[in-house]
Amino acid sequence: MKGVLLVISGPSGVGKTTLVKKFLEEFKDEVVFSISCTTRKPRPGEVHGKDYFFVSKEEFEKMIKKDELLEWAIVHGNYYGTPKSFIYENLLKGKSILLDIDPHGAFQIKEKMKDAVLIFILPPSWEELRKRLLKRKSESEEEIKKRLAQAREEIMVSKEYDYLIVNDEVNKAYNQLKSIYIAEKRKTNRVLANIEKEIKDSYLISLIKGEGK
Repeated sequence: MKGVLLVISGPSGVGKTTLVKKFLEEFKDEVVFSISCTTRKPRPGEVHGKDYFFVSKEEFEKMIKKDELLEWAIVHGNYYGTPKSFIYENLLKGKSILLDIDPHGAFQIKEKMKDAVLIFILPPSWEELRKRLLKRKSESEEEIKKRLAQAREEIMVSKEYDYLIVNDEVNKAYNQLKSIYIAEKRKTNRVLANIEKEIKDSYLISLIKGEGK
């Protein structure tokens, strides 16, 4: 079956990391997490090659010049981007791919890959988003102000996404994410791409494809 390219976005502090972790744990045999390149410094606990590929500004700019990125953007003063080779290689293997990127990158991908599924995670309220950022204690007050300003811009374009999920209660939000993925896997174009793996009757297959008589 043809893999699904899932693109998840949402403001810092909305809970994307928790949802993504739960999703990858449940679908570890069929979904691959796309590791982005970034020029920002690693946060405590982050591992190079697992959370991000941490590269220098010079290295990143070389990748841009060589057209090695499917999308890239500058967020909070740092470069972020998705390597093309990783995406294409895994989709060809029939794997689904999950990306956690900002709206600018999401729209770049949607423009190049029309069947990409864009999902935006929203906070239940503006005050709750602010509380979650403060609770992390990983950014200064000035950095939090910048992230809230960025959040306003991101939320304003969320209506352009295919799906919206409000992360008020984690399990509820996760079940909605899971349901979207399961439904997208059964889209006609994805199933038809490898129908022979599910149905062995050649005559039935020809009817489904509109080739039978």
